[in-house]
Amino acid sequence: MKGLELIQKAMRLEEVERIPWVPFVGSHAGALLNQTATEFLSSKENIVKGVNEAIKLYNPDGIPVAFDLQIEAEALGCKLAWADDNPPAVVSHPLMEGKTLDDLKVPCACKARIPMVMDATRELRDQHPDIALYGLITGPFTLALHLLGTDIFMQMMMDPEATHKLMRFTTDVAKMMAQNYIEAGADVIAIVDPMTSQIDPMSFETFVTPYITEINEMVREADALSSFFVCGNAQQNIEEMCKTKPDNISIDENIPLDFVRDMALKHNVSFGGNIKLTVVLLMGDEEASRRDALECMDIGGKKGFILAPGCDLAMETPKENLIAVGELVHNEVLQGELRASEAQTAGIELLDLSSHWSKEQVVIDIITLDSSSCAPCQYMVDAVNRAAESYGGKVVYKEHRIKEMEGVQMMASLGVKNLPTIVMDGNIEFISQIPPIQDITAKIDHYLAEKN
Repeated sequence: MKGLELIQKAMRLEEVERIPWVPFVGSHAGALLNQTATEFLSSKENIVKGVNEAIKLYNPDGIPVAFDLQIEAEALGCKLAWADDNPPAVVSHPLMEGKTLDDLKVPCACKARIPMVMDATRELRDQHPDIALYGLITGPFTLALHLLGTDIFMQMMMDPEATHKLMRFTTDVAKMMAQNYIEAGADVIAIVDPMTSQIDPMSFETFVTPYITEINEMVREADALSSFFVCGNAQQNIEEMCKTKPDNISIDENIPLDFVRDMALKHNVSFGGNIKLTVVLLMGDEEASRRDALECMDIGGKKGFILAPGCDLAMETPKENLIAVGELVHNEVLQGELRASEAQTAGIELLDLSSHWSKEQVVIDIITLDSSSCAPCQYMVDAVNRAAESYGGKVVYKEHRIKEMEGVQMMASLGVKNLPTIVMDGNIEFISQIPPIQDITAKIDHYLAEKN
């Protein structure tokens, strides 16, 4: 069966003869062309070539056109910091820098890099009529963060009406992007809203649910499919995500796949995930990649499940690991042999942290995926930086990225289970949710008092 048909059947909760496979290839496709992320994400020709190379190597059933959550922000006036090995990062927030919401307008499809990705979608549609093309749009809450920064968390409490006005605007931007992707030939509109992992279910229901539901309804009316994509420890919001009535939800390894499966099917929603992005696909080998993928397939089953990595693939992910997953998906004999073989586990060496601590300073460790490419990680690191500024040399902090082995070892050594997480003097204090600055400073004051 053709990949597009498999994706459609899975999202309609029909039994499939083979579990569909969607590698979330973003700037990693640039690495396949020996290009930097900047070169890749700045050119329609490069995007088309890179996606074509990924299709040839990984034999997917569906694939994103472009995985870049800064496209809309750039069109709205946010400044971007470009990098060689990651998508660009938002480094300015117009609503914190003198502009008002009334100054902003929903951009047209001719603005900034929007026409580039739409042209790439049209070209890939013509070349691959049997593969499900995913048009990724920035979720309205994450776009609101790009425009206002972390001040939105205080605004949600102090001025909910202003927050709703901002969400109304960012939702209109998302609908513009979705409509243009659909017209260009995208089959699935993926609403990627990682910052929703930072709020509680009540805030989600109040400030996110009505707007995501509206986007999903618009996509359905346009005869396309919708997927609500979130990364980080969003387990508390999975049911709320399902209530927005998407065709699919997609999650990363922070959330147990069996939990997501049961919750999604309860609400008649398909689900996708959650091959381990760093420890397996980035740092592991082909065998580890096959085993983790097979475990996901056995948990997900053949009703409503789409196999995928937990998030945008790191640029330097070895292509051999993804080729191995693609081969496994298409080979039931290989699946049977793997199930029959003895399970192998790889231990992680813990770090000696005896010299890591200080009698005079508060030591803050921030465990992240990578703040240069993960929006919740970026805003958590920024919050710690802002909180630590007033303490001079009394506070030291460091980000540990689990894209690197040191970060994986630090995560295991500190007993951290979810990303991103703030650890102070070895104690886990803030898990997956970006705390207000005053909460961070209160904890710092507590640890300084203990030292004195």
